[in-house]
Amino acid sequence: MTFGQSNDGDGWIDAHVHVWTPNVQKYPLDAAFSVADMQPASFTPDQLLAYTRPSGVDRIVLIQMSFYGLNQDYMFDCLHTYPGVFSAVALIDHKSPSVEQQARQLVRRGARGFRLHSKGDAQDWPRSPSMRRLWQVAADDGFAICPLINPDDIVHIAMLCQSFPKTKVVVDHFARIGIGGSIEPDRLDELCGLARFPQVYVKTSAFYALGKKQPPYHDLLPMVKKLLDAFGPERLMWASDCPYQVQGMHTYQASIDLILKDSEFLSTSDKKWLLRDTAQKLFFA
Repeated sequence: MTFGQSNDGDGWIDAHVHVWTPNVQKYPLDAAFSVADMQPASFTPDQLLAYTRPSGVDRIVLIQMSFYGLNQDYMFDCLHTYPGVFSAVALIDHKSPSVEQQARQLVRRGARGFRLHSKGDAQDWPRSPSMRRLWQVAADDGFAICPLINPDDIVHIAMLCQSFPKTKVVVDHFARIGIGGSIEPDRLDELCGLARFPQVYVKTSAFYALGKKQPPYHDLLPMVKKLLDAFGPERLMWASDCPYQVQGMHTYQASIDLILKDSEFLSTSDKKWLLRDTAQKLFFA
């Protein structure tokens, strides 16, 4: 058994994965998507676990897949079918006048956080009454806000963090810094600036999509190091973003190895935080 590999819940945690099923009769797709959009055609929990378990990953945070829109039955069914294996981050209509009630209903179903997807509207978030109510109820009830943002949106997240200092925030995929092929130093400085808010966390994730976009992803190591220096290991968490991390030339093991084996600046304790303890604190405690 390798370092971090266990069958008793002490293995690693993958903090960001999507699953879906080809059974669109039982779990219909949102009107904005078709079966042709499902690439691969199937990525069920069993298919996922076939990748994670050989790498010592035995718990996973499921992120609601956009194919299903706000119908989150499949994710929650997976959560309850595999007790102790999954946690869940749901989507929510943050423009709804009943956003607080929706959030609490989803939390009762098992959600531990809510994903916000910036679609060019993040500049409106700090002034949106319903968004502000969502951030307040997140602070009151202790669940996380998980924004999928672009580098231009970091400033808007900072404004909300300033207004709601008790709200836990988990920024997805390095705020997509490097998605254009290079790591922009000024944008990375902006992301590191969020470390001044003690409740902000960052996912070191989606390596396949950032920088050179080629394994072994060593061009991303300076970005990981800078985030480590800014946030400390206790506020960083690794994630694969499967199934996209296991397409083409990319492999699951290459993703985890960037943290586990190739980040020589990480101590054994640091690796435990990034690969398990931070995500456990937020999504499994």
